[in-house]
Amino acid sequence: MRDLTHGPISKHIVAMAVPIAVGMLVQTLYYLVDLYFVSRLGAPALAGVSAAGNAMFLVLAMLQMLNVGTIAVVSHAVGRKDRQQANLAFNQAVGLAAVLGAAVLAGGYALADDYMGSIGADAATVEAGLTYLRWFIPGLALQFTVTAQGAALQGTGIVKPTMVVQMVTVLLNVALTPVLVAGWGTGVPLGVKGAALSSLISIAAGVVLMSVYFLKLERYVRFDAALWRPRPAVWKKVLGIGFPVGGEFALLFVYMAAIYAVIADFGASAQAGFGVGVRVMQAIFLPAMAVAFATPAIAGQNFGARSAERVRATFRTAAWMNAAIMALLTLLCRLEPEWLVASFASNPEVLRVAAGFIYVISLNFVANGLIFTCSGMFQGMGNTWPALASTTTRIATFVLPAFWLARQPGFRLEHVWYLSVATVGLQCVLSLSLLHWQLDRRLRFAAAPAAP
Repeated sequence: MRDLTHGPISKHIVAMAVPIAVGMLVQTLYYLVDLYFVSRLGAPALAGVSAAGNAMFLVLAMLQMLNVGTIAVVSHAVGRKDRQQANLAFNQAVGLAAVLGAAVLAGGYALADDYMGSIGADAATVEAGLTYLRWFIPGLALQFTVTAQGAALQGTGIVKPTMVVQMVTVLLNVALTPVLVAGWGTGVPLGVKGAALSSLISIAAGVVLMSVYFLKLERYVRFDAALWRPRPAVWKKVLGIGFPVGGEFALLFVYMAAIYAVIADFGASAQAGFGVGVRVMQAIFLPAMAVAFATPAIAGQNFGARSAERVRATFRTAAWMNAAIMALLTLLCRLEPEWLVASFASNPEVLRVAAGFIYVISLNFVANGLIFTCSGMFQGMGNTWPALASTTTRIATFVLPAFWLARQPGFRLEHVWYLSVATVGLQCVLSLSLLHWQLDRRLRFAAAPAAP
């Protein structure tokens, strides 16, 4: 356990963000390697895998619901120096992970055909997406176990074990992708199915490695079968904090699905280019996301310790860091958008769409960095409903106007990208306003005596 209630806030953010960033960097390397090999299979395969990958936002909604709720409950207990409650929260999260994983396994196979049929640009795109999903769904279900374990560690201020496991599993994935997708060394290329299989095998390895760490090395929170029986009060607390964040990712799924549907008439190359642009954008966001992901544990422990000024200082420090990072990344994307996507788009039309997307969407990078920071603060204080309200306004101001634009004469892809920039700007203003309100409201304990 690492005590985050004392010492410089900036040092704590950097100390936690660096390992998180390393883990995310390796994870991003996997995405980019996967994207590189899948792009060689043609535009329909790339569009299909990208569209199927969008379904990941629904699973991420459930993963983040578990992740954020567990971090908040564990970090608050750690801030109060209540190890027993922290351990109870961890073991309840393990049981909840099993339930959520089973739900994804059943729901994924039941809904895959309808989902791909509704957004695929053509039959080849639909078939590629279905092939990918059918082999990848078990991996999605397994991720809940790793998430529960990593969240408990992060709540205690520990992130390095999770980083190491991520590195090992992603490197395994990177090694398997050319073998299974392109047939390197075997002469048996599996194409889209190989991309899904490499992910499934790597996620299974991650489950084993994290479980071994908890069984052999972890001491502050540990597996305890006696604590696995569902405790409704704990589940309610974890899900109550995590549900709004899950709702945010579910809405992002709606947002992305709407874009795929709106641009479907432009063909598989447009959907593929958008998919490439989104993957590259996610990689670009890595440094800011690392800072944002470090924020909940720091804010959470200090919130649990009733240290109002340190909670506010966490936001100020993280916000300035993310604004500076995203400003530099915006400059890079405005100057060299083609260079950023060229390795993943061999088709000229795919390259044009991807570069155009990155060039325009970079205008909202600073706003996104501030939104990430606000979300981390909401999570740390244990009230994530304002973040959900903020994301809801973004969807409301984007989806209907996007479909309206698609029916207008002279409609171009760039109109969708600029609409997205405008709606993210509005969301940023609302997020900052809601956070200011929550800080004033939830930090009133500053003048109260500390709990015994």
